[in-house]
Amino acid sequence: MNATHPPLNTLSRRRFLTATGMIGAGAVLSACGGGSNAPGAQPESGGGGASGYDGPDVELAFWNGFTGGDGPVMQKLVDTFNAEHPNITVKMTVMEWADYYAKIPSAVSSGNGPDVGIMHLDSVPTNAARNVIVPLDDVADALGLQKSDFAEIVWDAGVYEGQRFGIPLDVHPLGFFYNKTVMESAGLDPENPPMDHDSYMAALEQLKSAGIEGHWMSPHPFTGGQTLQSLIWQFGGQLFSDDGTEATWHEEPGVKALTWMVDAIKTGYSPTDVGQDADAIALQNGKTAFNWNGIWHINTLKEVPNLDWGVAPLPNIGGEQAAWAGSHNFVLPKQRTPDENRLTAARVFINWVSQQSLAWAEGGQVPARNSVRESAEFEALPEQSTLAEQVDYLRFPPPIPGIDDAFADFDQALNEAVLLTKEPAQALSDAAERANKKLEENRKKYGE
Repeated sequence: MNATHPPLNTLSRRRFLTATGMIGAGAVLSACGGGSNAPGAQPESGGGGASGYDGPDVELAFWNGFTGGDGPVMQKLVDTFNAEHPNITVKMTVMEWADYYAKIPSAVSSGNGPDVGIMHLDSVPTNAARNVIVPLDDVADALGLQKSDFAEIVWDAGVYEGQRFGIPLDVHPLGFFYNKTVMESAGLDPENPPMDHDSYMAALEQLKSAGIEGHWMSPHPFTGGQTLQSLIWQFGGQLFSDDGTEATWHEEPGVKALTWMVDAIKTGYSPTDVGQDADAIALQNGKTAFNWNGIWHINTLKEVPNLDWGVAPLPNIGGEQAAWAGSHNFVLPKQRTPDENRLTAARVFINWVSQQSLAWAEGGQVPARNSVRESAEFEALPEQSTLAEQVDYLRFPPPIPGIDDAFADFDQALNEAVLLTKEPAQALSDAAERANKKLEENRKKYGE
């Protein structure tokens, strides 16, 4: 399983959010100083790393949160890089994402931060605003990287206030997983999963007639929150205003999206009070037919003996194709005393790994580079390439520092509505009102 996201076990909301980089950074970044309208850059170095490194031996600290199945894949890449670059030794330190996001701001502030790091895309703006990480425009320019080389939304999301702070490594989208055995038992075609509103509802009704609750609706951020976000976009809505100053999830598209989830429970297509990860476990155990989950779920399902399953892009329920996604980006933490040799070597390492994205994809990711996604080698990875079909309509929140603080209220609205304690419209409206206050506070906090 992709360690970006938690294993199938009991998971608190806080643990999930910290695991995905959605909280933690804003809470501890004060150690790195106040917000800045012009995040400080460090000296450009070594032509962005494109020309290699021929200096004295250096050792680089590389921090990330790849604690699961993707960890050994990255370690293998690091080992290969070290073998090919005898004057650079990269030492990888792996920790839980929650610990990583808690430690890195204070480590940078004290001069003990890593030379290279990985951050989730939605954490980049906050860390850029607080000068925890430095711009990477020199790396992008040296490699001749441009928007046309990447999925556009992923490339654009790495920019904060006109400077690039993230070099995208991958995309990890939500996908549609289905149990073929359960589908067939209800008389559905296991090779033809429903992909639009009408066929999806018809399939759920047919499953219900066979005594099967076909799609378990989770009240938890993982994966209910990702499902709700996807549905809001599919119904033509947005989570926030374009400038990130207001939550807009309470508008008509959001109400339609959350109502669709709640109605599935009231109609009997889903049980009530679905526990954390219970929706995914139910798919594995043949208790349900459909599950919207992340690409990291591929590796989990492959390990289940005798499970006949399939994966497809998210069905289009609302009328507009859209899906939630996250992304890992390379970042360079700010150094208290910049060392020219290590700065150059770090850029060489980022450049090298960014070109190995096919190997990274085999660990359960969609490469950010268009050329790799379009290659025959990637097409030979059927599950990953299937979910990569969504790349042109994946969505991310606006790149606004601290915007993830508002998701606590979004998650509360989801929980209240799906647990049937508050009507969808009221839950979303109340959550938007609370979130808008946080967004206003953050504009002051981060100097916006």
